[in-house]
Amino acid sequence: MPPTRRSRSPARAAAFVPSPAYRRSPRHGRVRPLSSRPAEPQSRQPDRGSESSFIAPDGLRIAYRRWVGSDGRVPVVLHHGFAANALINWVFPGVVAALSAAGRWVWAPDARGHGRSESPHDPDRYGEAVMTRDLIALFDEIGAAEVDLVGYSMGAIVALLVAAQGRRVRRLVIGGVGAGVVELGGVDTRVVSSDAIIAALGAPDAEAITDERARAFRQLADGLGADRQALAAQASRRHAQPIALERILAPTLVLAGDTDPLATRPEVLAAAIPHARLQLLSGDHMGAIGDPRLAALIVEHLA
Repeated sequence: MPPTRRSRSPARAAAFVPSPAYRRSPRHGRVRPLSSRPAEPQSRQPDRGSESSFIAPDGLRIAYRRWVGSDGRVPVVLHHGFAANALINWVFPGVVAALSAAGRWVWAPDARGHGRSESPHDPDRYGEAVMTRDLIALFDEIGAAEVDLVGYSMGAIVALLVAAQGRRVRRLVIGGVGAGVVELGGVDTRVVSSDAIIAALGAPDAEAITDERARAFRQLADGLGADRQALAAQASRRHAQPIALERILAPTLVLAGDTDPLATRPEVLAAAIPHARLQLLSGDHMGAIGDPRLAALIVEHLA
């Protein structure tokens, strides 16, 4: 079944970030988040930027959003996490607004298989290494010799791979990952395995999924109307090879939720990157995105 990305209102999608609880809509029979926050009036909706796209090295169309600021010397590029997209990871939590208020030019792609980008179902079209090539192609597309790069969860792995390849990343922020990057080469599959995520994405009924952490990703995918087959293809190609963290020269900020099981022992990761410092946020893997300090810490580090 094709994705239904436009079936969710912005306010309901935004509620997915901080809310850990879900219920089933009696009218539509879909899983949706509980939220006590009222819908914002249309006039208060965040700036979604201008939309465009480029063609990746393998011919896939990658969508992105852009916000123009007063300081365009070094653009900021934001890469979201698994099952999310640029809006839910960066716009609704206020990260883009904070960067824009600081005058920064911002680009935020939807990774292949996510958001408005093309979503093939062939697993060979996926993996963080492939997304790394997409991100470098975006740098070329916007003519950026140097960028400030921010990545969360899956996006953090992509950002680390990019930063380890050369000097094109001036400053780096990574979040939602911890010791698993050092010990496994990617997002910590000891906490939630690829097989569990793939099974959850393919399950007929999300509420019947017994693995709580895998179920959370399925509910996020359902809440955003994502293409679950494309997400399963990405899950089957999660990065699990050593990353040359010692080659990263950019000053790096490591952000981790204090109850995030996917970002345990983040000090191990910070110690493995030459010029890194660690800052803890409040919340678990999805909840940390809602910590109001997130945006301020990113802006401060990239200043």
